[in-house]
Amino acid sequence: MTRVALVTGAARGIGAATVRALIAQGWEVLAVDRAKDDPALPYPLGTESELSTVATHTFVADVRDPGALAAAVAEAESRWGGLDAAIAAAGVIAGGVPTWEVTPEQEQAVLDVNLGGVLNLARVAVPALLRRPEPRSGRFLAVASAAATRGLPMLAAYCAAKAGVTGLVRALAAELGDTGVTANAVSPGSTDTPILAESARLYDLAGPADFAAQQPVRRLLAPAEVADVLAFLAGRGSSGMTGAVVPVDGGMAL
Repeated sequence: MTRVALVTGAARGIGAATVRALIAQGWEVLAVDRAKDDPALPYPLGTESELSTVATHTFVADVRDPGALAAAVAEAESRWGGLDAAIAAAGVIAGGVPTWEVTPEQEQAVLDVNLGGVLNLARVAVPALLRRPEPRSGRFLAVASAAATRGLPMLAAYCAAKAGVTGLVRALAAELGDTGVTANAVSPGSTDTPILAESARLYDLAGPADFAAQQPVRRLLAPAEVADVLAFLAGRGSSGMTGAVVPVDGGMAL
C-alpha cells in the first residue's frame, strides 16, 4: 500500500526538503503552505511559485486556520484513500528586541504558527491517522528547535512556542498509547533556511553562516539533513519511538 503524507510549511526550508525526501522514498505527499506573506512579519514567506516546484500535489492553507487544514486532510484522504503521516514543519520567527518590546502582532504570529499550527494539525490529522485500519503505523511529527531548551535573547516567543511543541508531542504520544500511531519531533540546530537568515538579520549579523560556530560540527546543517531524520521517523522503522524529541543539531545540545 502506498504511504500518504501531509507536510505543512512545504514551500521551502525543512518542509520542502521533507516533501522531497518522502517522495524519493515512494510516498504520496500533499505539500501544504500559506504561500503568501504575513503583514505581521517583516520578511517574505514562501510563495505559491515555490510551493509548485516542490511537489505535484499542493494545497494552500494557513496552519492558523483549522478549517483549511481539515480541508487539506480531506483532500489527501479523498485523493489517496487515507493518511499515514502528518508533519508539522510550518514556522516563522520574529523578535530582535527584548520581549517587552516585541509588538503583540508579531508575538501572536510566532505563537500561533509555531505552536498553534501544530495543535491545529494534530486536531484534524490524528483522527485521519486513526481512521486507517489496524494494525496501524501512523506518524504525527513536528519540527521543534534547539530553541526549545536554550534561552535565546530577543527570541522569547519563538523559544516558548518551540518548547510548547516538545510538550505537545510528549502528551500526544501518551494519549495515542497503543493505537499504532506515534508522535515524535525533531529539534534542529542552525539550519540553512530563510528563518535562519532572518535570525541573522535580527541579531545584526553578517549572515546565517555566523551561526555555524555555535555547533561542534562548525557548519550550518542543510535542510535535507533534518528532512532525512523526519523521513525515517515517518517510516515503519521508527515503530519503537514515540514521545521522542530527536536532536538534529550538529552537536549543539552538547
